[in-house]
This record gives sequence, C-alpha cells and structure tokens, in this order.
Amino acid sequence: MRVFVTGATGWVGSAVITELLDAGHEVLGLARSAEGAELLARRGVPVHRGDLSDTESMAAGARACDGVIHTAFIHDFKDFNAAGETDRSAIAAMGDALAGTGKPLITTSGSALLRHGVVGTEDDGPDLGGPAQHRTASEELTLALAARGVRSSLVRLPPSVHGDGDYGFAPRLVDIARAKGVSAYIGDGENRWPAVHRFDAARLYRLVLEHGAAGKRYHAIAEQGVATREIAATIGTGLNLPVVSISAAEAPEHFGFLGRFFAADCPASSALTRQQLGWTPTGPNLIDDLARHYFRG
Repeated sequence: MRVFVTGATGWVGSAVITELLDAGHEVLGLARSAEGAELLARRGVPVHRGDLSDTESMAAGARACDGVIHTAFIHDFKDFNAAGETDRSAIAAMGDALAGTGKPLITTSGSALLRHGVVGTEDDGPDLGGPAQHRTASEELTLALAARGVRSSLVRLPPSVHGDGDYGFAPRLVDIARAKGVSAYIGDGENRWPAVHRFDAARLYRLVLEHGAAGKRYHAIAEQGVATREIAATIGTGLNLPVVSISAAEAPEHFGFLGRFFAADCPASSALTRQQLGWTPTGPNLIDDLARHYFRG
C-alpha cells in the first residue's frame, strides 16, 4: 500500500514511516520545508511538498496514495483554536479527495480531550466542556467521513509519547526542573498521565491502516495513568534535585503553559483497541524510559 504520511519528519510521524517501510508499504511524506524534504530524501522517502494550510496540496497527496496517516499538527500554544481549524480543514480536504474510494484515512487526536477524572475509553466522545476543544471538530469530521465511503478512523495519543530523542512534554518538565532547581508536582500529585512508547504508537497506526474499521476510535495507550508525583520523583532522582509539591495557584508561574497539562487527571484505557486489533505494547514504560534517556547533558 502506498501511504501519504503527514507530519512525516515529526516525532510520531517519522516512527510511523519506519514501521510502514519495515512492513513492506510505500510512503509519500509531506514536507513543508526544504529541510524536511532533505530529511525524507535521505531516508529514500518520496516527498510531497505542502503544509496543512494548503488544502489543495493535502488533497493532492491523498489522491496520489492508497491511504493516509495524518499525524501533523501545528502546536501553537498561543492559539489552539486556529491550529484546530487548520487541522479540520486539512482533514476535510483529504476526506473529499478520498470520498467514495473506501481508502483508509487515519487522523490523530488526544486522550486528554476526554472527561477528566475518569478512565476514558474508545467509546467516549470528547468532553464538550473540557479544555481540548481544538481537537473536537477534527474528531467529529473524521468519524463522519465514514458515511461518505472513506475508511476513516482516528488514533488518540496520550500526553506522553516517550522514547529516546523525545522533545515533547516530558523533556520540557526535565528542563523546567533544571532551571528551577526543584522537581515539582501539583497538589498531591495523584493526577494521572497515560503514556505510550513512540514505536508502540507507530505500530498501532500501521494496524489501524491495515485492519481498522470505518468510524472507529483507537487508543495508543500503553499505561492507563502514571501519577505525576511519580514522574516528578523520577526527574528529581535523575537530576539529584529536591522533589516538592506546589499549589495549583503556583503552577502557571512554575511550569508556564505546561502547567495546565501537568495538572490534568486524564487516565485512559486501550482495552478495546487491544481486543479489536491485537495491539500489545512492548516498549519500556514511561518511568523506566525517563531514567534511561532523559537526563543527559
């Protein structure tokens, strides 16, 4: 199968490409810059130039392939709503291009958009009063495309997709601890973050591409919920720093924009995903991965 991969040079997308190539698929990678195109060319991956805001290029990439895995997202923490609308428009363009073909279109969302404080499942829709509304329209559109003859489905990622080379939330927590001289958690630190190793997530995307059902949500969740206090303790040990609790009122100043995420209690299950696709995570857990890779330099 020839697969159009967006976010092809990103943390998740680049791992998805490795997984697809190892399984015998062909890849067309989206690149929005000359640097990105060069990275893909070095891997022997054909390049499709464009970006999420260029809906014509998104549609053309989709039409040129047998399926799409959409991992790209503009992580603009200053304007989530605009980033969400760009994502929705890109999905709409690719969906229009694939309408009536029965080809797979797999989009990406986040488990943190589910109702907090309870274990979210694949059957749960987004919390319409929650903090992650920028992803909701894209989820709804993806599932609706199934009625238009697209084998559309979505993969929800947890807050931590970890591994060697991670540049997401976990290394930012490490950097904050270094800068502040303490490793902090908020309140009692019992709020939970689900997690998955990068390569386990990539394998799930491939399984959804090959076997996923139209109109379904899948969860790339290896660990249902890791207590943030345990994350902070591991960072403290790794950096030889004190581990302290701070109040919710202190969190914005201490963590910056990351405070709202690190305060979330958003456990999630992948039981249905494992049952339906036979996905079994095999990578290291978040705490072991932190200890192994995150305290260099």
